[in-house]
Amino acid sequence: MTLDFELVHETPCKSAVLLFHGMTGSPFELKKYGQFLYANGYDVYANCLPGHGDKVEEIYTVKYQDWLDFAFERFQYLKSRYDEVFVSGLCLGAVLALAVGAKFKQEVSGIISLSTTLFLDGWRLPWYSFLIPLGLATLIRFYYNYPECEPHGIKNQKTRNIVKKLLAKSDVGMNYFPMSAIYELLKLFKVVRKNLRDINNPILLIHSKEDDLTSVKGANLVYNKISSLDKNLIILEDSYHMVLYDNEKEFVYNKCLEFIKSHEKTVVKEDLVCC
Repeated sequence: MTLDFELVHETPCKSAVLLFHGMTGSPFELKKYGQFLYANGYDVYANCLPGHGDKVEEIYTVKYQDWLDFAFERFQYLKSRYDEVFVSGLCLGAVLALAVGAKFKQEVSGIISLSTTLFLDGWRLPWYSFLIPLGLATLIRFYYNYPECEPHGIKNQKTRNIVKKLLAKSDVGMNYFPMSAIYELLKLFKVVRKNLRDINNPILLIHSKEDDLTSVKGANLVYNKISSLDKNLIILEDSYHMVLYDNEKEFVYNKCLEFIKSHEKTVVKEDLVCC
């Protein structure tokens, strides 16, 4: 069963939002965010990244270039059908949104980068995490999985318990991180960090001060290195990594919508965001 979703209005919209999910996740983690944007007048698209979805065994053979090619293809597809396309992502998805911005520049109406993961340096990672690159450089990466563990990127205990139950059933994503995929993730980080100065789009970065997977270092690097003059970095005080589901989710949703509204060039009716 695919977790892809496309929320499209019957009356054609001129603006669309392309969403990318996180590492070992699925579009499910973007569903409420997408529904919120759709309810405010935008067509929204989210698809499983290569190595995710129905054929989970493919995660062991996926390459970082597969993720990039997928993101580029999806953007070009939507750009051929809409006047304006915004890109947004969480975790790995945020990195792919940055890559799309670096490649297509002003063709991208705006970037919303949530929990930008350019370094694996969050507070919940084990003390020996600095040794991970050594293991990844060997065949060990094909035989070891790093288990998903508390707090699952969520500070809110009630929401965390719900996510734990879903992960246990593997309904919404994997409950482990294949080291072979992390190996590709680290290579993607290097490519995107190298190309940050190519980004000149309007951009909104939202990151938690207490992100358990990746510190605010990555978001700060993006903010300082990109060429964009129109940029904003918001630091959350009461969330972990999964900012779309944690204590400040309503604030995050509204800031994302505010960003899109303020950067949409299409002339719209007074009482509608789009269409």
